[in-house]
Amino acid sequence: MQNTNTIIKKLDMYIPAAKIFQVLPSEENAIFLDSSLVNELGHYSIIGRKPYLKLEKREDRFYINDTEETSISFENYLRSYLDKQKTANSSHLPLASGALGYFSYEYGRRLMGIPSSHKDTISIPDAVLIFYDAFIIEDCHKKESYLITNGITEPADILLKKLEDAILKTSDSEPVKPVKEKYPIQVHANFEKEDYKKSISDMIHYIYEGDIYIANMTQQLTIESKKAPQDVFYNLRKNNPSPFGGYLDFDHYQIVCASPERFLKLTDGHVETRPIKGTRKRGETEKEDLRLRKELENSEKDKSELLMIVDLERNDLNKICRSGSVRVTDLFTIEEYATVFHLVSGIEGDLADEKNFADLLMATFPGGSITGAPKYRAMEVIDELEHGKRNLYTGSIGYLSLDGNCDFNIVIRTVLHVDGHYHLGVGGGITAESETEFEYEETLQKAKAILDALQ
Repeated sequence: MQNTNTIIKKLDMYIPAAKIFQVLPSEENAIFLDSSLVNELGHYSIIGRKPYLKLEKREDRFYINDTEETSISFENYLRSYLDKQKTANSSHLPLASGALGYFSYEYGRRLMGIPSSHKDTISIPDAVLIFYDAFIIEDCHKKESYLITNGITEPADILLKKLEDAILKTSDSEPVKPVKEKYPIQVHANFEKEDYKKSISDMIHYIYEGDIYIANMTQQLTIESKKAPQDVFYNLRKNNPSPFGGYLDFDHYQIVCASPERFLKLTDGHVETRPIKGTRKRGETEKEDLRLRKELENSEKDKSELLMIVDLERNDLNKICRSGSVRVTDLFTIEEYATVFHLVSGIEGDLADEKNFADLLMATFPGGSITGAPKYRAMEVIDELEHGKRNLYTGSIGYLSLDGNCDFNIVIRTVLHVDGHYHLGVGGGITAESETEFEYEETLQKAKAILDALQ
């Protein structure tokens, strides 16, 4: 169906979404998807305003606008809602109506039917999707700002006028300036170094035994810092820009994300995933930087690791895509970020007829790049060898459009703020060729940008 109430307006004045989000009055369940690194992947930034429908999965329970729903599952409700509310988007913008939110790793673990031996140490919903009446969208390539209202919570023209007036008031305010004050931090890992290296050795043993080919090994850091989550976000986006970042502010927890990895993009039935496997730190000098880039580019170990994940992702997409449509578009690409280089591949396919995002999610989640191959056994090994639940880490954050499109990241380089503490997961892929010392040090390198922002 076509929502004839939708209004899309381009602002006469370009105001970055990051500035708008910082200055606008705070709103419950505020979500900002931020492309602070403007490149081929980082194109749009999206702010949701005026929520009207909140879907939450908490373990085996499903809630609609905070009321438990027992007559239908989360997945079946979402599948039915997307079919019934399908709404065309005639603009060039990524969405005109739809939801922003996340799916945690724990949601994926339960989806796969894998039990956990660990107790919950952090209490947040497994998955949250919030449908908004209004969106503020920045086209980061064209430097244009757009407002969208759908007339659900109040008439679209009235809401548009209110939103526009509030935004224009921000145009004279000071630009976003990251906090320069220094904050002392204390970092507590759920592994001692030698214990982590032993778990890697145990994972390698499972590979030699033939249980798995590759798996992702993670340690969790708990950080004490008095720095406000939104200040952490603005420091991080300036010093470590990313194409799939974001800030999500819920009732008792906040999420600060600077992810470089796309999990799923669905555009007019065309699916894309871009797994990352292989990391090197950036050099202190131009010469060292080039050497480290070449080292990753020529690493047979990292290429082998990525190739195994490409095979897994192809198999996942083949479950849900039209026969013969799944293909690898680029195999070994180097992507540059502020603190690291990554080795990346692209896999694409065409979604089968009569399937929608809910079906795609159930066939592919959680992503193969942060689980392993074969996925089910790798996730069993992960639960056995890691020292706690991953929670949000290695889940997905993104948007879901009512025209059927979506774009979700892999939740890495992401910190979760709960009850005054920050929680950060860091890990990497383990293969038969992995060196335990190198793998441990790589986790610390991946934590560096977040820890710097917390200070």
